[in-house]
Order: sequence, then structure tokens, then C-alpha cells
Amino acid sequence: MPRLPHTPSSALPRLCWSSLVALLMLAGCTLDVRFSDDADSTAPSAAPALSPARATRLLESLPRAPRVRPTDYRREAFGSAWRDTDRNGCNQRDDVLLRDAVAGSTRVQQQGRCDHDVLAGTWVDPYSGRTLTLDDLKDPSQAQAVQIDHVVPLAEAWASGASAWTPERRAEYANDLDVLLAVDGPTNASKGADDPAAWRPRKGYQCAYAVHWIAIKDAWRLSADPSEVDALREMLGYC
Repeated sequence: MPRLPHTPSSALPRLCWSSLVALLMLAGCTLDVRFSDDADSTAPSAAPALSPARATRLLESLPRAPRVRPTDYRREAFGSAWRDTDRNGCNQRDDVLLRDAVAGSTRVQQQGRCDHDVLAGTWVDPYSGRTLTLDDLKDPSQAQAVQIDHVVPLAEAWASGASAWTPERRAEYANDLDVLLAVDGPTNASKGADDPAAWRPRKGYQCAYAVHWIAIKDAWRLSADPSEVDALREMLGYC
């Protein structure tokens, strides 16, 4: 599969943010976005407690397979989005938004059985270092500003072994909290379904990203292709 040139997320055009801010101001909504390239600017993370040394060993033990374009991938094969697989009454999106928000910043409400339907809060996107402060997540524009990313994307999981799973196992993967991370919308769009050979977060987060990616692939016994492995080794070099 052809690889796209690596483009750091910090270099992404900010025009999309200017347009989004303008739209939200017209709608009377508040979206406060701050940019930071500081390597110490991090957000609460779902990354497993795994040392870089352990991640390096796990990387070498991952099954190897050639890169295959997932021509038969369908999102529907992973079930409905944000299904309440942990049965706590809240969908997985609200679970991730609450977990990854800056501590004490969220405003929530009771909705049905869910005691933390997230209405507002502040998030630091670990991929880009952007800080998002949103005051109305029921507004579609603001809801799109902070998105839930599958660290190892569903299409990548499909090409790495999930195509052979049962529908139930794929639904579990798609809603596994250890696979999910709250990030900003344009950065999530730039990542798409790419693996680390085609897309990387800012340099200050590449170690954590590689460790997280490897932990997910190991936990779900997903394969890795040679260019992906090379990219992960390089990112582990920043640890």
C-alpha cells in the first residue's frame, strides 16, 4: 500500500479552526482553542501502564504480515458506535470524554441511566497539544470539535486480523475504552485510518503513542507490517 509523506500534526493548516470558531461565534457558542508544541503539554491518557522497554519487547513479538489494503472493510462490521459495552448506563463516548477531560472541568447531567452525560469541559489533545474548552457539546459543531479516536483505527484492525473475528469481538474492540482517546476533530481527520508509517502525532507524544499502539495490538493479537514496525521503533527512540 503506498505511504503518504509524514506530516506533523503541528503543521496542519489552522484555517479549519478559524472557520469553526467563526461558525460557533455566530451560533453564540464558546470554543476556546489554544495551541502548544510543548512536549510536556499532555492530557489524561488511556495509554496502558506499559514501560517503553516492555513495549519494545512486545513489538518484536507481534505477528508479522504484509500490508494489505482493506478493500472489504465496512464500519458496520464493528457494530453500532459507542455501544455501552461495560453496561454502566452511559455510552462509550461519554465515558471517554469524562475520563480524558482536564480534572474538574466537566459539566455533566443525568440522562436516563447515565449519570455523566457530558455537556461541557476542557480537553488537551495529546496528538497536537491543542487545548479545547467547549461549553455546549449538544451543539453539533462543538461535538465535532472533540472526537473519540480509535488509536489503532478500525480499518487498520480489520486489515491486521479483525476481519476474521466474530461480530461480537469486533464490537468489543470498537468500544474498548483502552482503544479510545479524546482528540480534536481536525487532527483526528488528518489521521484517518493511517498507521504510524503514514501518520504520527507531535514529536513530544510519539513515545506514548507508540507504546499505546503496541499495547493495543498485543492485547488484541493484531499483526504488524514491516513499515509499521520500523516507524514504531523510531518513535520508541524518543522515549
